[in-house]
Amino acid sequence: MFGSNKNNSLSKTGEPESPSINLIGTGTTIEGDIKSNGDIRIDGTLIGRINSKGKVVIGTTGKVEGEVHCQNADISGTLNAKITVSELLSLKSTAKLMGDIVTNRLAIEPGANFSGACSMGGVIKDMKYGGKSEPVQAAEKTA
Repeated sequence: MFGSNKNNSLSKTGEPESPSINLIGTGTTIEGDIKSNGDIRIDGTLIGRINSKGKVVIGTTGKVEGEVHCQNADISGTLNAKITVSELLSLKSTAKLMGDIVTNRLAIEPGANFSGACSMGGVIKDMKYGGKSEPVQAAEKTA
């Protein structure tokens, strides 16, 4: 009962099991690349790349100019870049995306603006985070 030595806060690799949520607030501008094991929300401006093992949310006031690689994404603001999502990409009604999309699943609300090419379905096999390898391309489907 009291003899358990389990450490629930760290995984076997020494990283936290429940990653933190990161926030770039309205009025904040960051120039540079971001690599995160957790989720990230952007309500300000980011000029650079995002590599996240979690979910990326770009709020209605958010703007990103640079490549995005993540597991899931909800876009309500502006994205001027290529985005690669291993699971679900959701473009909300206020989204403005200018760039190419590579994703497994895509949801687009009425009113969202998208300009670029879209590859979806079985296009992502083993996505590596860190931007060092591109996703494996398979048969291409268009939305």
